[in-house]
Amino acid sequence: MNGQHTFLDIQTRHILQQTAQYFASQQRQAYLVGGSLRNMLLGEACSDWDIVVAGEAHRVARQLADMLGGYYARMHDKTSRVIVKAGTGDITLDIASLHGQSLEEDLRARDFTVNALAAPLDEALSLRLIDPLHGEKDLRARRLKAVHTAVFQADPLRMLRAARLMTRYQFSLDTGTQKLIRRDAALLPAVAPERIHDELYAILVPDGATAHLRLLDNLGLLTVLIPELIPAKGMRQPRPHYWDVFEHSLETVGAFELVAQAVTLDARGSSPDAQAGKEDAINRVPTDAHAAYQLHALNSTYSGYFAHIQNLLKEAEAQGIFSPAELIAPRMKMAALLHDIGKPVTYTIAEDGSIRFYSHPQMGAPVALHITRRLSASVRDRRLAQQVAAHHMRPGQLGQDGEVTPRAIRRYFVDLGPAGIAVALFSLADHLATFGPQPLTIAWERHLSVVNILLTRYIRERDSILPPRLLSPEELMRRLKLEPGPLVGQLLEAIAEAQSEGAISSREEALWLAEERLSTLNDSL
Repeated sequence: MNGQHTFLDIQTRHILQQTAQYFASQQRQAYLVGGSLRNMLLGEACSDWDIVVAGEAHRVARQLADMLGGYYARMHDKTSRVIVKAGTGDITLDIASLHGQSLEEDLRARDFTVNALAAPLDEALSLRLIDPLHGEKDLRARRLKAVHTAVFQADPLRMLRAARLMTRYQFSLDTGTQKLIRRDAALLPAVAPERIHDELYAILVPDGATAHLRLLDNLGLLTVLIPELIPAKGMRQPRPHYWDVFEHSLETVGAFELVAQAVTLDARGSSPDAQAGKEDAINRVPTDAHAAYQLHALNSTYSGYFAHIQNLLKEAEAQGIFSPAELIAPRMKMAALLHDIGKPVTYTIAEDGSIRFYSHPQMGAPVALHITRRLSASVRDRRLAQQVAAHHMRPGQLGQDGEVTPRAIRRYFVDLGPAGIAVALFSLADHLATFGPQPLTIAWERHLSVVNILLTRYIRERDSILPPRLLSPEELMRRLKLEPGPLVGQLLEAIAEAQSEGAISSREEALWLAEERLSTLNDSL
């Protein structure tokens, strides 16, 4: 095991030494504990340092901040934070009072043995460990083990934290701890939604999110958080679907990761092969899906399409309308997971025995909103999940009837705006996760072509398909004495269509057209 103290930068080392000297001058014993000590032993970079002291921590933390020239913030009853500016970035010191009457009592109240380590702060750089629960042995074995049988009852969020640590550090899970999580999984919804959101989205950050979601499911946590997925398990789908609704939903997340890599040159620099190996190590659940996606989606046969999309996304970023970096955000993966959430509520079997999911995109949008709101997602994230659920099928459908018309492109981006770029890429992932390891058909190349056309027209020819609006809804209602309602939208759509075709170009022409359409509608009544 590496000794991270050999890799600490000079400023971090100096700040820790100054902090140790300060507590010594106060005759207060201080200990480095928890994740920061764990990371030192793993040879991982660390900028957040956890320190416990005997007695009340707030006063000494405030004085420490003054001494270091840093910033002080009181976090809660027992913890204060000191932030020190450094050349490599902020260094955070969380100063907490001991939990209980002794250091050992404090360590035994923590979550996992690998986090129940301590070292006297003045000797921390030499890593003289205090290890009553044999956490170093578990750390060497990359094993995650609960410190006691009630650890998840004390704080159910620790179950999600276990999954995050497994995905982050490639830990395996102790058999007894697995049983504890499955026993206590039902307690998780009692945790504050904001805390659940932060841990869940952290689990989705690394590559291999399908495997991470499957890990959560194997532990009984995924459907506790998203019970709407329960009926999707085992729910068969018609051909050409390879997986049931639940597995397809999970596999779409992995497919989207690979699409994102293909169109962004993978901003984090990991190859698909390395990613697949990492996933297997993290989750211990083998899957052949990613190899199939690599074969189909990243095959040189289609490299021209993806190279063109790469260039388009660079142009979109330069225009300030879409950032390719957004494609690797956890909110994107959550939207991919929920894209077919409308299927369980629309599942029907026709008289001929065929399976149907009529209107599942429209039905899925409010379900996706409900789930993301429950998970304390931001308004922006909730909107994305709705848009993906409601519109993920549209790009694939646009190419089914031959040429993609300017009118269809305009309607698509009128509905979605810049989000239409992401939704088009989601549709590619959905296509790949539909076929899985099955051979792709000519429909895949046609789908790729449609996505290229959509993105090209919007990014390079936006003014021609979405010209500036000639009439606002308010002005239209005022001039024609209309009440808010669907009719206003129909008239605005007719104006936009005529404008894009060059038939009208002024406000008065737009008003004339609206009057004509309104007169025609009235005559037909």
